[in-house]
Order: sequence, then C-alpha cells, then structure tokens
Amino acid sequence: MSKEEIIYGLNPVMEALRGSREIHELFVAGTSADKRLEKLLKLAAERKIPVRQREKGDLNRLCGTEHHQGVALKVEPFPYADLDDVLEGLQGTRDGLILVLDSVQDPHNLGALIRSAACAGANAVVIPKDRAAGVTAVAEKSSAGATETISVAQVTNISQALESLKKAGFWIYGADGSARHTLYQQDFTGPVALVIGGEGEGIRPLVRKGCDAVVSIPLQGGVNSLNASVAGGIFLFEVVRQRVSVKK
Repeated sequence: MSKEEIIYGLNPVMEALRGSREIHELFVAGTSADKRLEKLLKLAAERKIPVRQREKGDLNRLCGTEHHQGVALKVEPFPYADLDDVLEGLQGTRDGLILVLDSVQDPHNLGALIRSAACAGANAVVIPKDRAAGVTAVAEKSSAGATETISVAQVTNISQALESLKKAGFWIYGADGSARHTLYQQDFTGPVALVIGGEGEGIRPLVRKGCDAVVSIPLQGGVNSLNASVAGGIFLFEVVRQRVSVKK
C-alpha cells in the first residue's frame, strides 16, 4: 500500500489542512488572487508545510485530472476509523445515526454519500473493504472535504457489522425500491443505521436479512430507481426531519 496519497481541490485541501492527517507537501499552480488560496497558504504556513509552485500541466499529471482547482496535497493514506471504536464512543447516545453502504462502487457516489452523511450529522459511514469504492482522491473531491469531518469505517463483512450495530442498540433500516412500506411511514427515532445498496444491484440478499426492516422511497414517475447517492440523501434527511420535528 502506498505510503502517501494525493488529494486535490480547494475544499478537500482546506479540510485536510484543518484536520489531523499528516501532510507532506502543498502544490500550487499559478498565482491566483482567490481569497481561499490565501487561506490555504496561511494554514500551510501555520502547520509548517512546504509549498511547491507547479505548472498547471504538472498538477494535471500529478492528480490524474484537470479538476484540481490549482491545488493539491501530498498526504498520508486515508485513516479509516475502527467500527468498534466508533460504537464505543457512541455509548449512551440516544439518537445515533450511521450510514452503511453495501457495495457502492462509484467513488463519486461514495463522496456524495459521505458529504450527505456529514451534513445530516451522522456519526459515521461504514463501507466494505472488497468490491466497493474506497476513500480515494476522487471520492474526497466529490465529498467536498467531508471525508475529513466524519468517521469512515472500512469493514471486512457488512453483515457482521450490522450484528455489531444491533448489539450496540441500533435499529437497521435498508433502502429497497420494492418494499411496500415507505420511509415516510417509518419511525426513525432512536439509534438508527441506514443501509444503502450499490448501483444497479441494491442491497445484497444476506445484508437485507440483517435489516430490521426495508423501506422504499415512493417514486412518482420517471425511471424506476434513484441514483444511490440521491437515495441516501433522501433517507438521511428524512431521519433529520423526524428528529427535528420531535425536538420542537
């Protein structure tokens, strides 16, 4: 495994500079008058991170894309959280929220789901080690830096992770387009884990068995399913809506 990674884009770089990840170098293309670049350079100076001026073409090659907004960081590999540590930290929490992703393979979807989970105040995102997207530079860019603000746990077995969540007092709800019960009929108070399936296939049968209930999003037309990251966002914010309503 590589001892360092490249992350790029203003938001991911800003969040990484504010976070606890070890940073080796900041690369900057051109002399942009962008105020956000000024902030980045100030943060880098505070953390004594070396800044290297590079041509835009060099950054394109370094990042493997042109969508770097003129900034890139060389950092230590993404530090995944341990699910047991996450659950230990949540002991006594009355309304924990965890997003579990079963085989989401597109790093853009993964990044968008992590961003939605962070915005919904979720405590963590759980992803499988195999046959699924991990937290790469593409996922970090799509998350707009949210990967630095929420715990992401990578587990060997999603079904076992659901068992651990149940033991910790979580109710497990899976998103399934064929479910007759909709998310608007479901009570999401108390500690909740939402399971979103991968693109195309949805939740795998064994993982579905580990859910306490499966619920659908009632579609009003168009095509027969929603993009995984959109579905995840709708589920997360229905939980938020119910919790905010209860507190009023």
